[in-house]
Amino acid sequence: MQVEPWSPPPVLLTVDLVILTLRRGQMCILLVERGEDPFQGRLALPGGFLNHAGEEILDAAHRELSEETALTAGWVHLEQLATYGAAGRDPRGRVVSVAHLAIAPRLPEPVAGTDAADAAWVPAEAVLSGEAELAFDHLRIVQDGIERARTKLEFSALATAFCGELFTIVELQQVYEAVWGTELDTRNFYRKVQAVKGFIVPAGSERRATGGRPARLYRAGPQTALIPPLIRPAPPAAEENTREERV
Repeated sequence: MQVEPWSPPPVLLTVDLVILTLRRGQMCILLVERGEDPFQGRLALPGGFLNHAGEEILDAAHRELSEETALTAGWVHLEQLATYGAAGRDPRGRVVSVAHLAIAPRLPEPVAGTDAADAAWVPAEAVLSGEAELAFDHLRIVQDGIERARTKLEFSALATAFCGELFTIVELQQVYEAVWGTELDTRNFYRKVQAVKGFIVPAGSERRATGGRPARLYRAGPQTALIPPLIRPAPPAAEENTREERV
């Protein structure tokens, strides 16, 4: 019986970046306007193909991050999110994307890269609601990235990645409220944060406030896992459903 020779199918590899920051109290995501087909004129995540066959995936992610934000590894939280490889996700052929989640505070206005017509910070809620329509399967990648960030805020010190080197507890609370999309009780939040040893540590200085007492400044502590965790409140709809089930 003659066996036909096998050759591997052609597969292209890209990296895509879900870059999150806070701007004017809102969680925002960096999007670019595609300057070429496919999906010319549509919004998409920043990213691109490997530069060459020998480029490591993490190196490609750092390169794309530097090109889009001018940030280096020491100034940003960067982690691999997931791999997306559905057969029909890219009309150019079989393209697999290794997506990464990047978080940094106070990122500047973006400048479009060579293959993008424009770049801008877009409120995450506008993307999740469908108001900002994305190319490829980038909506799913954004959803996964934001959910990763929301979950990690409960169990890790990721929230400090949204802050500068020094911050107040009020500013830390604003991070949780922006990422989780819900208001938190200030006293309860303060108590829970202080209960997690090593989460944040006093910086030994204060920031002068306009009226009232100066606010104490903190910096990220050595503890990366939050014990006990800061569990996010259930959304109002979920709370209402729970009440109905109890009745």
